[in-house]
Amino acid sequence: MKALVYTDTQMSEIREVEAPKVDENQCLVDITFCGICGSDMHAWLGHDERRIPPLVLGHEAVGIVRTGDLTGKRVAINPLMTCGDCIFCNNGNEHLCLKRELIGMRVPGAFSERLAIDVRNLNVIADNLSFTEAALVEPLACSVHAVRIALDLSGQDFGSNFVVVGGGAIGLLAALVLEAYGYSNIWLAETNYFRLEMLKKIGNIQAFDPLNTAPSLDKIDVIIDAVGSGATRKMASNLVQPGGTIVHIGLQDNTAGLDTRRLTLQEIKFQGTYCYRNDDFSEALTLLSMGKVSGNGWVEIRSLSDGAQSFVDIHNGNAPPKIILQTSEEE
Repeated sequence: MKALVYTDTQMSEIREVEAPKVDENQCLVDITFCGICGSDMHAWLGHDERRIPPLVLGHEAVGIVRTGDLTGKRVAINPLMTCGDCIFCNNGNEHLCLKRELIGMRVPGAFSERLAIDVRNLNVIADNLSFTEAALVEPLACSVHAVRIALDLSGQDFGSNFVVVGGGAIGLLAALVLEAYGYSNIWLAETNYFRLEMLKKIGNIQAFDPLNTAPSLDKIDVIIDAVGSGATRKMASNLVQPGGTIVHIGLQDNTAGLDTRRLTLQEIKFQGTYCYRNDDFSEALTLLSMGKVSGNGWVEIRSLSDGAQSFVDIHNGNAPPKIILQTSEEE
C-alpha cells in the first residue's frame, strides 16, 4: 500500500509499504483523510526522539472499517492507545495512562491507505458529518480538553476575557470552542501574516499580531498558550491578571520564559494540558456534527502525494492553520 513516510530530518516521500496485519481485537480501516499535526511537524524537524525514521506519521484520521462488526461504518479514529485497566484508565483519565502510546509514534500512523487499530479506538461518525469535518475531531478534542480545564480553573464566568496564543489548529479550535460555549471576549494572537488575515474572517474572534498590538482589554482572565515557547510563556506571565489562569497546551520548546515569581506573588494558576479524555473526544464529535465548530475558511485539503510539500509549506509559514491529506478517493 502507499504511505507518506518520514525518512529523515525535514524529509518525507511516498513509498510502497507493507500492508498492516490485523491482530486480535483489531480491525482494518481504509483511511480516507488524515490531518497534519504540530507533533508531526515536530518529528519531521528532528525534534522528537520517540519518532524514529523511517516512520509513517499521522494520527488525525478518519476512514471506513473493512473488517469486524463495524464493517462499512464511517469512523473517526481515537489514536491514543492505553492499557485500559490502570487507575487512570479506570477513572476516565485515559490520556494519563503510564503505558499510553499514539499511532504514528512507535507504530505506523495514518498517512497511509490502511491502518490496523483496536475496535475500542473507533468512533462512528454521524451521517450528517462529512469526512473532511470529522478529520478535525482529534485536534478539536485536544482543544475541548484545554478549554474545559481553563473554565474549571477560572470559574466559568461569561464576562471573562480570554486570550489564546497561537493561530494554528489547536489555538483556533480552542477559540472556536469558547465561542461555541457562549463566550464572547476572545482574542487570538498570531504573528504569521498569512494566517492572521485568514483568522480575522473567522467567527467573532479578535485576531491580532502580538508583536505590533495588544488586546484592548482592561484585564485578561484566562490565557491558553497553544504555542508553548519561551516567548509565549513570558507573554502569558506578563499579561494575565492577578489571580488569573494560564493553560499551557503548546509543546514548541522547553526553554525558560515562565515568570514563576509573578505566578507565586500574584497567585496565578498555571496548568499543563495534554491530549484528551474519551469524553472530550465524544464532545468534539458532537460539536462538529451539530455545526457549532467547523473548518470552513481555514482548512485546506490536499492529496497524499502532496504530503511532502505540505510539510515544507507549513514549515515555511505558507499554509493555513490546518492541512488535511486525502489518502483515498472514497468519501
